[in-house]
Amino acid sequence: MKIQGHMFGWLAAFILIAAIVYGYWSNEPVGTTGLFLAFGLTAMIGYYLVFTARRVDTGAQDNKEAEVADDAGELGFFSPHSWQPLSLAIGGALAFLGIVLNWWLLYFSIPVILVGIYGWVFEYYRGADQNQ
Repeated sequence: MKIQGHMFGWLAAFILIAAIVYGYWSNEPVGTTGLFLAFGLTAMIGYYLVFTARRVDTGAQDNKEAEVADDAGELGFFSPHSWQPLSLAIGGALAFLGIVLNWWLLYFSIPVILVGIYGWVFEYYRGADQNQ
């Protein structure tokens, strides 16, 4: 994590220099503001990674002599057959259509979104996949 933090630090420095040069040459406030905001976000991520790297054990990416297999292992559990993201996508699409077309369409999208969230949270509490 320390290497990633330093990479974000160098990227933040580059974006800061680019923002200053762009702001001086272009006199355009929107792009300059966007670059300064990108600098701030990149600096925050870099600081977080360096700050967190002091608290956790050294990872394989911080060891110059590490092999690729040293960083192998379980990354987490990912549901292979969940239909809930589809229902959330449909509910989200209806909600955005409600914003674009008319507000009454939100009445139809909110139940679809709530059913999708409920199904996603409690997907492994019942049925054949209960013990996952």
